[in-house]
Amino acid sequence: MSPRKIFVLDGHPGTRSLSRLFAETYAEAARAAGHDVRMMHLSELDFDADFGGGGYTNAKPLEPDLEAVMQAIEWSDHLVLTTPMWWGGLPARLKGLIDRAFLPGRSFDTRNTGITGMPRPMLNGRSARVILTSDTPGWVMRLLYGRALVRQLRGQILGFVGFTPTRVTWFAQASHPKTGQIEHWTRRVRAIGAAAA
Repeated sequence: MSPRKIFVLDGHPGTRSLSRLFAETYAEAARAAGHDVRMMHLSELDFDADFGGGGYTNAKPLEPDLEAVMQAIEWSDHLVLTTPMWWGGLPARLKGLIDRAFLPGRSFDTRNTGITGMPRPMLNGRSARVILTSDTPGWVMRLLYGRALVRQLRGQILGFVGFTPTRVTWFAQASHPKTGQIEHWTRRVRAIGAAAA
């Protein structure tokens, strides 16, 4: 496999988390396998997460850290996002980053729609891996909630702007893992990183 350009975004708003551990583990394994990796931690980024009321016609200018995120995405051919699931969705600050940074004219094209009338994605040619942690067991997510967050990430966020395929690795009951479970999950992440998958 030829070297890939990988952007790893730790999407947890805290400075210490499983998301950070998995982001750093993936990045280390991918670099060791010869891939070019850039990494950022949401907790270290300085930006206003509130999109505000201006709409797309009067959007706030991107702060330097959000501009750096977009430049890293545009540079990459593979995005790795590590994040917890909170209340069935993304942490507010991570959702705020998406709201603020994924703008028309840069992430999707509202003037050039497809046959469905949907805006055309502008970040095509990139794949993604989401490494997701939750307390909700996997069977509950499938049977009761229909894996709603996975569908949102694949279709309404990453797929909407062009990332395909988006693969998801889900680690459940993360707040109270069994003995040795974190080490097992970390080995899985290391293998995924080494494969740049």
